[in-house]
Amino acid sequence: MHGLGNDFVVIDAINQFVSLNQKQLRFLADRHFGIGCDQILLIEKATGHADFKYRIFNADGGEVEQCGNGARCFVRYVHGYGLTKKKEICIETLSGLITPKLETNGQITVNMGTPKFEPAGIPFSVDKIAPTYLLDLNDKQIDISVLSMGNPHAVQVIQDIDQAPVLSEGAQIESHPDFPNHVNVGYMQVIDPNHIKLRVYERGSGETLACGSGACAAVVAGITRNLLASDVTVNTYGGDLQIRWDGNQHPVWMTGPATTVFDGEINLTNAT
Repeated sequence: MHGLGNDFVVIDAINQFVSLNQKQLRFLADRHFGIGCDQILLIEKATGHADFKYRIFNADGGEVEQCGNGARCFVRYVHGYGLTKKKEICIETLSGLITPKLETNGQITVNMGTPKFEPAGIPFSVDKIAPTYLLDLNDKQIDISVLSMGNPHAVQVIQDIDQAPVLSEGAQIESHPDFPNHVNVGYMQVIDPNHIKLRVYERGSGETLACGSGACAAVVAGITRNLLASDVTVNTYGGDLQIRWDGNQHPVWMTGPATTVFDGEINLTNAT
C-alpha cells in the first residue's frame, strides 16, 4: 500500500500468528531481494478498549511510535479486508490512541493528537523549550523547530525545496547526539500562509515521497513561527495532504488518500 508514494507492507496479524525479527523486517523492506517498502505495518488485536493495535517498523527493522501515511493505509486495509465496518475507528499506537475516519469521498482523516514541545518528551537534549533552536552540525549551525507528533521531528525553513540538502544533511541531523532516539528531518518551503512544499528524511528509512507526521510537524512549526494559517496544503513529491491545527492544545488533523497496490504471500524461511 502507499500514501502519496510513502509505501508500506501491511500485514494482518489478527487472523494469523506473526512474529518478525529484525532480519525478516529488513528483508521485507529490501527493494531488491524482498518486497520493498519504507515501513512495515502490523495490524493486531487491541490490548485495551480500542478497535485495533497498530505497530510500525522502519526499513532498518526498528520499531517507531507513529506514521500518519501508514495510519491512512491502516484504515483502508481494515475496511477493504472486512475487519471492520466502522467509518471512524480507534487505534492503539506506541504514542497513544489515534482516531482515523474514512470520509465519504474516499479520503481518510486522522486525528494525529496534540503536538508536544517539551524537550524531554520528544526527546531532545536541551535545557528548556524555545521557539527555535540552533543545532551544531559540523562546521555550521542550523535553525530548527523541534516537536513531537508522537514521533520526533526537526523542521527547517528553506528558500528552495529542490535545493534542500535532504540527502547530504538529513542523515547527520537524524543521528545527531542531541536526539537520543534519532529524529525525522523536515525541509519546508513556505509558498503562502496556506501552502507549503515539504521534503522529509525519515529516521531509519531515508527520504520518502511523503511523510504524514512530518507534514503535521511542518505545519505546526510554521504556525508557531507565525508563517502559516491554520489550514494548510502540504505539497510533497508524492502528492498533497491537507493539515489543520487550531493551536494550543488542539489536535492536528490530517486528510489524504491511501492506495492498495497488490496483495500476496511471501516465504520468510530464508530470512530468519
